[in-house]
Amino acid sequence: MSIYDNAGVVLIPSGYKAASTDNLYSVLPANGNGDFNATRGSTATRVNKDGFIESVATNVPRLDYPLIDGVVQDCPALLLEPSRGNSAEYSEDFTNWVSTAVTVTANQGISPDGSQTADSAATNNANGVVADGFSVSNDSSTRTLSVFVKYVSGTSDFMLRGAYTGGSSVAKRTKFDISTGSIITTDTTASIQNYGNGWYRLSQQITNNSLGNTNLAFQLFTTNDTVLTNEWLIWGAQLETSSYVTSYIPNLSTGSTTRSADVCNGSGTSAEFDSQSGALFAEFKTVPSGGNFLISVADGTSNTGAVFVGADANEKIYSYYNSANHTSDIDSFKHFNKIVNTWDSSGVKIYINGFSRTVLGSQSLSSSDYDNLRFSRANGSLPFYGDVKQVITFKTKLTDSELETLTSWDSFNAMAKGQLYTIE
Repeated sequence: MSIYDNAGVVLIPSGYKAASTDNLYSVLPANGNGDFNATRGSTATRVNKDGFIESVATNVPRLDYPLIDGVVQDCPALLLEPSRGNSAEYSEDFTNWVSTAVTVTANQGISPDGSQTADSAATNNANGVVADGFSVSNDSSTRTLSVFVKYVSGTSDFMLRGAYTGGSSVAKRTKFDISTGSIITTDTTASIQNYGNGWYRLSQQITNNSLGNTNLAFQLFTTNDTVLTNEWLIWGAQLETSSYVTSYIPNLSTGSTTRSADVCNGSGTSAEFDSQSGALFAEFKTVPSGGNFLISVADGTSNTGAVFVGADANEKIYSYYNSANHTSDIDSFKHFNKIVNTWDSSGVKIYINGFSRTVLGSQSLSSSDYDNLRFSRANGSLPFYGDVKQVITFKTKLTDSELETLTSWDSFNAMAKGQLYTIE
């Protein structure tokens, strides 16, 4: 007998169609009851199976392929993100940006989307700068700058700088080494991600600490090195009001471009769930933001008596059944984790990554009949944002052996890939 014989809904993101309802296919049940309604009010981008960034149409779910050291992986994850805007104008045409001691030439290389739209930036001075300025709201919001960069010649160091001007100046700088894919120095929160073929996405935070500052300069430049002649390919600039970088949002003219939030729900009927005995399993990682991000099974309208897995406001793995809850010490955003919550009248058990995390004794069972699996609470609040590799519900409580098997990996290599570790 297989553990999956008692499965209600099995989502392993792999198939979808361009439709407004039931457009993300579940593996089980075969009759289509488990299919999700994935919606989004705009186009958005993903990394496709060939490792290129591509745009997908409105309401099409994003099956995003993870990258490890620039190598695209075999299996996609469902990408769900909040609404964000890109205020970096002409994000793929830096000939419209202000250049100082830099020659910018359009369309000189293959960009991360596979087209010849990457611009060359060649410096003839140690302080060469490519910059653009933006008018921003007069507040203390955290913003994230990002850009794709590929080294061509000269020094491998590259600087990303955000500077508020007017009143007292507020500037943040991050120096990257493109040859090693590492951060050399930073005075803020920064990241670098390998997109393959020599391309890296660089990002950093900047916060306006002076309410008198409403102008922001987004600057790309080399950093007072002794090599006066450097060349880079640059593409895909992004300025978003966010504490972390999100998927690329093309902004090909003036103003800003907005990506709508992803919404995914509507899977299942009462035939696929049992509120009195069952299990909810998911493999996911969340966005790195202090918020509650939940995957739930409930009666479709009430949050009382529901079962959740997800992350709490402290970015830790979180689980809940009816009135029994557990918060782990495991980060929810750094890599993929496997968690299962199983229950019946004898109690609740929670396993994470192959280990028992908590056992709660006899519980009051839910008074409602579950009929809906969704990426949020039952009422639509606390939507899940992140990447999801699989979600499975079961109609009976699982044994310790099944819980361990379900949340473990078959090999070290599978664990490393599943959690996006670098293998050296």
